[in-house]
Amino acid sequence: MSNLKNFYREIPPLSSGDSFLVFDRVKDNFDFPVHYHPEFEINFIQNGKGVKRVVGDNIEEIEDIELVLIGPNLYHGWELNRCKNNQIHEITIQFHNDLFDDTLLSRRIMNPIKDMFNRSIHGILFSRKTAEELSSRLVKISKLDGIDYFLEIISILYDLANSRNQRLLSTFTVDHDTFEDYDKMKLVYEYVQNNFAEKITLDEVSSVASMSSISFNRFIKKRTGKTFVNYINDIRIGYAARWLVEKDLSISEVAFKSGFNNIANFNRSFKTIKKCTPSQYREDFSGLKRIL
Repeated sequence: MSNLKNFYREIPPLSSGDSFLVFDRVKDNFDFPVHYHPEFEINFIQNGKGVKRVVGDNIEEIEDIELVLIGPNLYHGWELNRCKNNQIHEITIQFHNDLFDDTLLSRRIMNPIKDMFNRSIHGILFSRKTAEELSSRLVKISKLDGIDYFLEIISILYDLANSRNQRLLSTFTVDHDTFEDYDKMKLVYEYVQNNFAEKITLDEVSSVASMSSISFNRFIKKRTGKTFVNYINDIRIGYAARWLVEKDLSISEVAFKSGFNNIANFNRSFKTIKKCTPSQYREDFSGLKRIL
């Protein structure tokens, strides 16, 4: 198995109180560097023939329509590769790996979903027929609200679990035991998620991890590949990106709401992380929905 510290750990803007995060966007540049995260991810792509998909140790060119489920911490990414289409439609659904607890998954009606989740640690490619049959429902997801939104995703998961001709992608798997100090990293992640809008000092977050500042600096660099400041900025920019699309706020309001007290610093950090300005991001992306 490849060493995960060589890959980028994505920080999705999902707090502990959220259920699902959905991106629905049309792009002409479809490069997502190899990364991983503890959340489950469903990825649906139309008009992407020739895009290169990486899931664990599996590397393939995709067809013009595809649907995959990525399990927690399994690294994955996409490269434009030989795709010439400038209207690539991507729908991504992310949800916490503990959204469905063991008590719920132990019910008989949930057995298909439980089995699918267990297999998703390899990554699952669903058949073309399944992708085509679910495409119209996936396209409508970001238009729904409230309990309709929640129930439709559950229904889609159930239909995916019972679909025929699924294929596992990666020969290896990743689990929590692969990660040193997983519990400490979880504490740090939850603390930053709850406090990112405020000033967070190195001493504060080091205390949460029961470490000295020097030890914590080494720890966060090893676990995320980033400095303490860059790690927090990643989370702040993740929320900022969501609010730029989801809320009718000015860019300066988004900057301060996400924890930046300087608009120039916000713009610089946003462009470094997202490779575009906040205003460009707002124009380019639409359809982001979330359950709170």
